[in-house]
Amino acid sequence: MARPLWKGTVSFGLVSIPVELHTAVRNHRPKFRMLHGKDKSPVKFQRVCQRDGSPVAWEDLVKGYEYSKGHFVVISKEDFQAAAVEKSRTIDIIDFVKSEEVDDRFFETPYYMVPAKGGERAYALLREAMRASERVGIAKFIMRETQHLAAVEVIGEALVLTVMRFADELADISQFDFPVSKEVRSSELDMAKALVNSLAAEWDPAKYTDEYRDNLMRIIQGKVKGKHVSLEPGTEPREAEVVDLMERLRRSLEQGGARGKSGRKSEPRPAPAAARAKAGKAGPGRARKKRAA
Repeated sequence: MARPLWKGTVSFGLVSIPVELHTAVRNHRPKFRMLHGKDKSPVKFQRVCQRDGSPVAWEDLVKGYEYSKGHFVVISKEDFQAAAVEKSRTIDIIDFVKSEEVDDRFFETPYYMVPAKGGERAYALLREAMRASERVGIAKFIMRETQHLAAVEVIGEALVLTVMRFADELADISQFDFPVSKEVRSSELDMAKALVNSLAAEWDPAKYTDEYRDNLMRIIQGKVKGKHVSLEPGTEPREAEVVDLMERLRRSLEQGGARGKSGRKSEPRPAPAAARAKAGKAGPGRARKKRAA
């Protein structure tokens, strides 16, 4: 098993359970480095002072906060230490809330919460109590010197911790103008509902693939072998314009629903691991799925 990213305990009330956090997501997109075009050597980047243009060594760097354009205040290590909350290795569950009450916009990065040795029985007890109550734990914990808000939820036999955004991190929705429901015509709504129903399907995450990454890897693998890879060009998206909605809806229904810009269904691919196949169906968004039902 991979090394944990974090070790500590999860606590609720006076109960503490030793746990480890392991990443629940993977980034499969290829990574690139900047090269010198002439000889394909990797390029280093220098830290340069904007005022005199000279390179700056790591030991001469300080952190500054720009309180107004071009004006900074320096924040020292002592300042950061003074601001820091008490360091702990505890995921402190503060509340248990109904999952449907939590807005999806709060959820960020998921981690598998795995019981450490000796904590299996208490872990299973917490998991089953949460499953029976159909509630999500809201917790705070510190990872990499930073305090995080988190949700702890049951997915299959696992407890999954998802780092959350704090309330003031969400953009105020009132700053945007959205059309009101009275602007929707009943005839258009009926046609749109029919189109939505024609595209209804069971949730299967394995069938939605990253076509851009797949195409990029074909090109990369071809170049490694000294071959030129020719890919079929994608269709140009139509510009957004005011159109006869009823006619567009009617044509979409006649075509059986437009499944993606290419007009074809995405081909399913096998999950990279058994764990992904198992967790994918329920997923770290099980609570969100309930709210959408």
